[in-house]
Amino acid sequence: MALEIERKFLVDKQKLRGLEYFSVEKIVQGYLSRHPTVRVRLTDTQAFLTIKSATRGITRREFEYEIPTEDAKELLRMCGQRVLKKYRRKIEYGGHVWEIDFFAGRHAGLILAEVELTSPDEPIDLPEWVTREVSHDKNYYNSNLIMSDREKLGIKKKIPNS
Repeated sequence: MALEIERKFLVDKQKLRGLEYFSVEKIVQGYLSRHPTVRVRLTDTQAFLTIKSATRGITRREFEYEIPTEDAKELLRMCGQRVLKKYRRKIEYGGHVWEIDFFAGRHAGLILAEVELTSPDEPIDLPEWVTREVSHDKNYYNSNLIMSDREKLGIKKKIPNS
């Protein structure tokens, strides 16, 4: 068990131009349950089953286990429509690793940046490409995005993800 402490932000895509990422991966993740959150994630190279407690502030308990890829594919089929697809790019900024998620499918155009912290009050330098903090906005939890549509999130048009 680990504690996950993270802050989440909306991103201005125009200001991302020219950034050099040290990692890029495709992610497909589905949700078997939302309370508690039970997620299956398949990346280009690994698969995980993750269980997360309710969030208190920006903190929650997280249990994550690597699983066989074939098991993940079968579990994703069990998730039905409760699946998200995104491309995750990682960048270092201000002494932290930032994960920038470019959503695909029905959430295309949504870009979220997350930064994991060691404590809830840890100071961070905000990059110029973040716009609004949504750490406390449950609409932007991935487990709730599966239930949301583009209009509710204010996504106006599809932006191709590359």
